[in-house]
Amino acid sequence: MAERPRRLYRAAGTVEAEGGGFLVVLDDKPVRTPAKAPLAVPSRALGEAIAAEWEAQSERIDPDSMPLTRIASIAIDLVAPRRASVIGEIAKYAGTDLVCYRAERPQALVERQHAAWQPLVDWTRERYGAELAVTAGIVPREQPEAALGALADAIAAHDSMRLAALHLACAACGSVVLALALVEGRIDAAAAFAAAELDQTFEIEQWGEDAEQTRRRALLSAEIAAAARFLELLGA
Repeated sequence: MAERPRRLYRAAGTVEAEGGGFLVVLDDKPVRTPAKAPLAVPSRALGEAIAAEWEAQSERIDPDSMPLTRIASIAIDLVAPRRASVIGEIAKYAGTDLVCYRAERPQALVERQHAAWQPLVDWTRERYGAELAVTAGIVPREQPEAALGALADAIAAHDSMRLAALHLACAACGSVVLALALVEGRIDAAAAFAAAELDQTFEIEQWGEDAEQTRRRALLSAEIAAAARFLELLGA
């Protein structure tokens, strides 16, 4: 494992950028992304929260403790230059969205899935005009092209910063429906995690949870929470 870099700055803060937005600075020098771009974000609240991540570092810098910095850097380095590709990557989840594949049994799980997922499928239809097909079992079912197109348009409506958070949430949840609901404020991070992990939670209730499951679920919960906080700070 590579040694973590030393903290070589005294203080972290934010300054207004010349072209708009807010730069995160260390001793008045801009923080740089991995691709060496200045780390600038649209809202003061997000900039200050990112600066707080840097200010909280001790003698060694721990990148894993700075999720907001990571998401902003991804937005600048990876999303903005390849926006169309990222939109396509997110949109692909709609073809096999988690909330569209329901169990055939046991009945308790069937009912729990319907109660948690169907309102979000209905919301997706009402909000975006995307009529997604729901099926029982694991055999893939093609989604209507009109629905996929409507969701792609909804994804494309977001800027690079929100796309980065949307991509993170989508990958963590396995669902573009859940990710869009999180972005739109239809559900919060706890509800998104509960919906994404519904099947796993049901199994754990029956059979218990091992250490690997606990670790995996904690990581997913943290990823979803980071995306939700990032989005909240963007809108502040």
